[in-house]
Amino acid sequence: MTPHLLQTQAWADLKSQFGWTTQFLQTERASAQLLFRRLPLGLTIAYVPKGPTVDWSDLTARQAILTQIHLTAKQNRAIFLKLEPDVWQNESDESNEVVTLLTKSGFVPSDSIQPPGTAIVDISLPEDKILAAMKQKTRYNIRLSGRKGVIVRHGSTDDLPLFQQLSKQTAERDDFGIHSLTYYQTAYNLFAPDHCALLIAEFEGQPLAALMAFRQGQTAYYLYGASSNQKRNLMPAYLIQWEAIRWGKQHGCTAYDLWGIPNADATTLEAEFKQRYDGLWGVYRFKRGFGGQVRQSIGAFDYVYRPYLYRLYRLARRYR
Repeated sequence: MTPHLLQTQAWADLKSQFGWTTQFLQTERASAQLLFRRLPLGLTIAYVPKGPTVDWSDLTARQAILTQIHLTAKQNRAIFLKLEPDVWQNESDESNEVVTLLTKSGFVPSDSIQPPGTAIVDISLPEDKILAAMKQKTRYNIRLSGRKGVIVRHGSTDDLPLFQQLSKQTAERDDFGIHSLTYYQTAYNLFAPDHCALLIAEFEGQPLAALMAFRQGQTAYYLYGASSNQKRNLMPAYLIQWEAIRWGKQHGCTAYDLWGIPNADATTLEAEFKQRYDGLWGVYRFKRGFGGQVRQSIGAFDYVYRPYLYRLYRLARRYR
């Protein structure tokens, strides 16, 4: 099985430079990349993002990797383990089976760290078919941006300070959290050039938008994006997203994960997106135009090793 982007060694190397320690586990038919966040008194939090990498229907394989995860978490004095399986809801019977397995094994549903909702664009089709599957307005904005003279180029490490500047503008405008320049530089250096693209949209030499896309296996991921407050009428965010889709397709990807929409089913999203402005609803209004299929993961599950400390931890986070 191909591990998720967040289960790769490169992702572990990234997180290890920003407050996490990591440990990779391998059994005969499964693997898991564990992250540990240090707490006072030598305690930790154990976290498996989008993993483990296992065929959940394989009883022996899943038991073996879960046993190794628990053992390693306890050795690292974890007060609890957070598991976020890379499993979509309503995908045949697998999602219900995995949820049942985890709850019977002592896990409890918990808050997700990664966004559980997303939209995934099928990019296995020819480019004209991908465009045809988009909303008419999105298709129009992509073409308008090109006609108006916006160009998209591939950036380099020299462009990362620019990316950070645009990210700050986006954060102030839309109330988003962003990473530091050092974080973006580290991510780019670990994944580029084969598994990361930094794209810059410009008009007459003026940068208007930028994004960082990553790829793993046959999936490309839109993780970080930013745009200027200037000349937004030129629709650079639409054109740069299209070029990211093309980049993924050119590298053999068949899916483009837009990464992060409100955690609601497709019916609710379509019924409420015009009236909602909180959280990720504004993001959804933009992303829905690209014709992706709404998907929801089964979310996160915690296994508690130290109940008293776990309750204290959750209480502290609630009032932080």
